[in-house]
Amino acid sequence: MRILTEAQIHRVYAVVGESFLDLLDALQRERSITFVSARHDSGAAFMAEAEGKLTEHPAVLLAGRGPSAANLAIGVSTAYQDESPMVVLLENPPQDPGPTSELPTADLTAMFEPISKWTGRAESPDEVPGLLVEALTRCREGRPGPTVVAVPADFWGVPFDSAKPVASVRPPATGALGRTAEAVAQLVDEARYPVVIVGGRARAARDELIAVADELALPVYNAFRRQDAFPENHARYAGHLGIGIPARQLDALERADLVLALGTQLDEVTTQSFRYPTPSQTLVLVGTGIEPARRGGLTFRVDSEVEPFLRELRNVASPRQRRASAANAAVHTFMTPPDTSGATRVHPADVIRAVRKLAPEDAIVTSDAGNFAQFMHRYWCFTAPRSQLGPSNAAMGYAVPAAVAAKLAEPRRTVIAMAGDGGALMTGQEIETAVRYRVPVTVLVFQNGVHGPLAVHQARKHGRLSGVTVPITDFASWARGLGAAGYTVDDREELEPIIASALVRQRPCVIDIRTDPDVVTPDIRLTSLLGAARPQQGGQ
Repeated sequence: MRILTEAQIHRVYAVVGESFLDLLDALQRERSITFVSARHDSGAAFMAEAEGKLTEHPAVLLAGRGPSAANLAIGVSTAYQDESPMVVLLENPPQDPGPTSELPTADLTAMFEPISKWTGRAESPDEVPGLLVEALTRCREGRPGPTVVAVPADFWGVPFDSAKPVASVRPPATGALGRTAEAVAQLVDEARYPVVIVGGRARAARDELIAVADELALPVYNAFRRQDAFPENHARYAGHLGIGIPARQLDALERADLVLALGTQLDEVTTQSFRYPTPSQTLVLVGTGIEPARRGGLTFRVDSEVEPFLRELRNVASPRQRRASAANAAVHTFMTPPDTSGATRVHPADVIRAVRKLAPEDAIVTSDAGNFAQFMHRYWCFTAPRSQLGPSNAAMGYAVPAAVAAKLAEPRRTVIAMAGDGGALMTGQEIETAVRYRVPVTVLVFQNGVHGPLAVHQARKHGRLSGVTVPITDFASWARGLGAAGYTVDDREELEPIIASALVRQRPCVIDIRTDPDVVTPDIRLTSLLGAARPQQGGQ
């Protein structure tokens, strides 16, 4: 408890079990740390990941051996891919099992090695405090991510009487700049069309980033699902490098001769299927612990936190005058919701338009994977810092538990979860967790009765659908059964009144929105895909 409090850990997430009886008892007596008892291990893992992503400070995740540990895999993998700090305390089989009625379970520590920064295993009770310090330090050093400490179940009740002092948690290193900023400034000065791609680890440098973009006239793209890194209403904003981005919005990136990637991993979606940066473009990667890009072309790495690098770059680079790029003009057209006045059913764009109108500017939005999220990415317009939480690895079931964690970490901000009808039933039971901890989140369920991404692929390839339809669920009654408020919207005229009511209620609310199943993405209608594919199937 002393180590956790000195590290300023605020919350521990877990499903209550027999694995940590003594630790749970100690947590109950520690007022500075809140223990959050989730309904499922995957929900607890997403909560811990979301807190780390939002605050850039780790939460602690507990898991028993066997099934409990295996259930963490998606959340821990999300933290690893999205560079979210997290510490996992994993129960190992007892060192001295003795007579027991428990079923034997395997040591799953090795399972986490490919999806975590570091794993440690306690071989004696005296090693546990030191390993915990190491995990708390390593999860934030360099490239942030999850760390795992495996502790045999019978260690927690052993008194700690080691004479060896336990080290303190080290603050994360920021990296040395030296003359690196001057070298990058020279590249910027010599470039004709420099551009910036900014990721989640640059969110702390937001003010410096805006100043640099203004003074050096740099177009700025936000990486996939990191749209809160740079304000989308800024004159230098060039667009979100997500799914379905039109060529005109990529104009600045296509013409660039220098690409500055700040605090981001260049994943498949952000790079538009690894098209950018092209071999002819010089790439500068800025951030501690960033892995080298596998590409042809000239690449420089700056091992520094983004904010001090940008501050130094402002001091040495020459100011420039350049009008906003064509990409900035295109992005405004792209982000304008369509006219849906002729629609007979609720259009997903109507949902985003209504919520954006009614929610506070700094509302935090959490989202699952799924086609519905494309409407949020395109039409929300993120302007406030630290306002988006979404997994870049397409994990479903993220939105609801992430919203619970976000509201616990930021109780004064409005938190809105957006999920499809598929993801909502994967971890949506964490709405009960929100009820129990009095966390008033608003959950929007986009229900169209079909697994959209798979339906699109099937329609294109086969001209017919197989196994992708799901029955309509009464999510409003389901929510009320869990203790939350529940609403159903199947008419576009009901959207604004119901959303407005939900946003001001001081309890968790679920809005079941019955959207048009034909509108699978902002640009695609399912019937048009099926109609285009049928002739290729011999009229079948």
